[in-house]
Amino acid sequence: MEAHDYVTRELSDHVLRWKQGAPDVALFKGELNQLKIYELRYGAEVEVTPRPFDGFTLLHTSLSGCAEFECDGHVMSVAEGRTAMLAPRQHVRLRWMRGTQQLIVRIPNSLLQQVSGKAEDETISFMPGLVLPRQLGSQWDLLVQSLLNISSMSGDPGIRAEWRDHFERNLALFLALHQSALSTSQAALLPADSRSMRSDSSAHDGGIRQMDAMLEYIESRLHAPISLEDLARVAGVSFRTLNVMCHRYHGVTPMELLRNMRLDAVRARLLLDPAASVTDTALMFGFGHLGRFSAYYFARFNELPRDTQKKRQR
Repeated sequence: MEAHDYVTRELSDHVLRWKQGAPDVALFKGELNQLKIYELRYGAEVEVTPRPFDGFTLLHTSLSGCAEFECDGHVMSVAEGRTAMLAPRQHVRLRWMRGTQQLIVRIPNSLLQQVSGKAEDETISFMPGLVLPRQLGSQWDLLVQSLLNISSMSGDPGIRAEWRDHFERNLALFLALHQSALSTSQAALLPADSRSMRSDSSAHDGGIRQMDAMLEYIESRLHAPISLEDLARVAGVSFRTLNVMCHRYHGVTPMELLRNMRLDAVRARLLLDPAASVTDTALMFGFGHLGRFSAYYFARFNELPRDTQKKRQR
């Protein structure tokens, strides 16, 4: 209850629902001039429904375990080691699995407004929720490590407030400058034909960037319907080129790759929460035909879903 009250004061009023597992709550806080950083765990599985954020954006990094975030209807699965950017304007729901520990950076929107060069009466237009691409995630990790180091020396008179302000602006500028890249990693905004005409030639030369864009898109929409047309549009290539790239890098077709990534997500959930319903988990990750799901699962992992849960319970 104390942690709930403290999180309410620091971030947002919220409803906290305890699910399975024993509570083991810990909350740590550090701050610079404008940025605040938290490390938070609940121990048990929890569902948090806060009010839409008022004047700030959150960066959540899963230090251990995994979490699911729903921001304005956009659902994201954030695996261990990955970072999500949350800026909901209407609705947000967070679900943490048992044992999840999160590092949370709170950035005031006024700081993002300053570094983006927008006037005070202009609104910044970050997507309500997105997972940082891998190539940006490693850079973000370095920035956060520096943030932790500086925060730990906040009482040192040699660390001037001006220097802390300079670092904060650089961190906010990193997010503002990569906003277009972050948005593109979540959805393809251009028509499929125009993207494929421009990108097919580069895809034949390697296609690594196209594959990364497609993988990021799949990871961000594991709970949502995805068609072959969606994958080709996100990668910016034709169906034929997409098929060639998937076989080159993964040895399967695009839709088989999608299915394998969803099977991996199901397995991770069952290992993390052995009490989870196999049926509900399969449906959550897009497997509507349970008989086929079991066959796909066995073919990939050489065991049935219930065997995975028994292994975790032991």
